[in-house]
Amino acid sequence: MATHLVHNLTSSYFTAAHKLYSKKVRKRILAYVESYDDVAFWRALLEEFENEERYFQVMLPSADSLTKGKKMVLMNTLNTDELGKSMIACVDSDYDFLLQDTTYTSRKINENKFIFQTYAYAIENYQCFAEGLHEVCVQATLNDRKVFDFEVFLKQYSEMVYPLFLWHLFFYRQRDTNTFPMHEFNNYTIVHDFSIRRPEQCLEQIRKRVNGKLAELRRMYTDRLDEVETTGRVLKELGLQPETTYLYMQGHHIMNNVVLKLIQPVCTVLRREREEEIKRLAEHDEQYRNELTCYQNSQVNVEIMLRKHLVYKRMYHYEWLYQDLEEALKK
Repeated sequence: MATHLVHNLTSSYFTAAHKLYSKKVRKRILAYVESYDDVAFWRALLEEFENEERYFQVMLPSADSLTKGKKMVLMNTLNTDELGKSMIACVDSDYDFLLQDTTYTSRKINENKFIFQTYAYAIENYQCFAEGLHEVCVQATLNDRKVFDFEVFLKQYSEMVYPLFLWHLFFYRQRDTNTFPMHEFNNYTIVHDFSIRRPEQCLEQIRKRVNGKLAELRRMYTDRLDEVETTGRVLKELGLQPETTYLYMQGHHIMNNVVLKLIQPVCTVLRREREEEIKRLAEHDEQYRNELTCYQNSQVNVEIMLRKHLVYKRMYHYEWLYQDLEEALKK
């Protein structure tokens, strides 16, 4: 009996050891990403393609220094035969996808099947995907009441800033980053004085700023109006629609100066509601204090939740990325 038990234990040990060993001999593919903030996003995507034959190791762009960023990733991967064999590059598109072949970098990224790009401006745009923002608020506040429609607001916001965004991109596609630079465009599209009760007032402020700049550009560059319209048609073929403009604008700007300006007041309202409910339902002071402490300790920082949710997997950009990886791995 004891011998049989020992045999079973030994057999189980070697079975487990074999499985562990087989994982080690799988083909390793290095995936270089731009920074710490990018690791989780690319890991969530790449792990869907891991199997008995391969696994991915997500790496920062330099093993010898703390240098990070898109340029460093491309420097490590563009000039090596290993790209596509045991190495891939995973980068934010920035404007490179929309610029297509109008710059050297955009041409290299868009032509190389083993450089995977976000298509949206950056990972932050995925995290700011309108369909996921209510869920972010629920996770942060533990209150599922819908007090604000993020999807409607961001659709209206996008349609409003779209004409100005076309002008901005038109100049960039001409390799002119000075006439209407990104920081200036961002100043016209920032969210100020947002109120859950009167979101239309915030949108009206943006509309006035945008329309004022549009009038100035149209007056100064009358001879370029047709070219700007043509740019719009070209970019629509790449997925840029008026209602999705916020997905192609600078990611940090959309997160810090638009979406967080919306989410934080919404979460404040939801937390206050829950705290008032606890106060109303508590039978005595001690129960109130205990329940309130429990609730407050269960809350999560909204910005952390914004960076962790996975609702963005519904985005068509994510589908494009998935298809790119599927095709590349077949080769």
